[in-house]
Amino acid sequence: MSSLKIRGIIRLFRPDLSLAAGICVVAGQILAIGKFPPMLTATAGFLTAFFISAAAIILNDYFDYEVDLVNAPERPLPSGLVSKREAIWLTAVTSLLGLACAMYFGSVVLALAFVLWVIGVLYNWRFKQSGLPGNLMVCLSVASTFLLGGISAGDFWNGIIWVFAGMAFFIDLGEEIAGDAMDMEGDRKRGSRSIAIKRGRRFAITMSVMCWMVVILLGLIPLIMGWFGWSYLLFIGITDLLLVVFSIRLLKSKTPGEGRNAMRGVYIGATLAVVAFMLGQLIK
Repeated sequence: MSSLKIRGIIRLFRPDLSLAAGICVVAGQILAIGKFPPMLTATAGFLTAFFISAAAIILNDYFDYEVDLVNAPERPLPSGLVSKREAIWLTAVTSLLGLACAMYFGSVVLALAFVLWVIGVLYNWRFKQSGLPGNLMVCLSVASTFLLGGISAGDFWNGIIWVFAGMAFFIDLGEEIAGDAMDMEGDRKRGSRSIAIKRGRRFAITMSVMCWMVVILLGLIPLIMGWFGWSYLLFIGITDLLLVVFSIRLLKSKTPGEGRNAMRGVYIGATLAVVAFMLGQLIK
């Protein structure tokens, strides 16, 4: 196998997204038990989410082949680095690997992993251009990584897990809706039924900001319940500040580029805050 082929396969995986899914599962495990889980538990949980996410991402490029021929000809499939047949085989292999890793935890985790896999297939096959229903499918998958972590660690009903899953859901929902508002021109050509197409860019951006304000409210629950100490107050304060600052920037944005920069600020800021909080939990 040539080095170009290998690079094409790696790009097809979009490893940053698959890695993020795996990290969220481990984060859920840490939140559930208050410490780093046994290495085998962490590894199996990470790989379950990594491979299930990779399967959905590869399938996304498969169904986007015709669009990418025009809009992203440098992607592995339209550029010819990876064939469509090879993409299907890679989807099958990553799917089986993800489900096999889930089997380590038993039937409940396996069932949830299978549901997430089905959501990924349905989204790419039928719901990508559906607007809000498609957005909700993506956000549900993102939030479920924390729940998967809780289940795999043996503490599914831990309230902390559900709060963080809710925060992840609404952060991603805001990102999805805002992303559609930044891609209106391309979405019109694809026949998308996004909120931005149906109600306008301003309405979609306002909806995104409202989602992020819900995140701020959800973040107060652990504080009110007394689940964490002062380290959490610092974490949530930084997160809320970033959400407010970049929400204002998004509302003031005039171009897709400015809007994407604001969205990137929300994503990077929230991710760094969560990582810092996880480290705080581990070293306390």
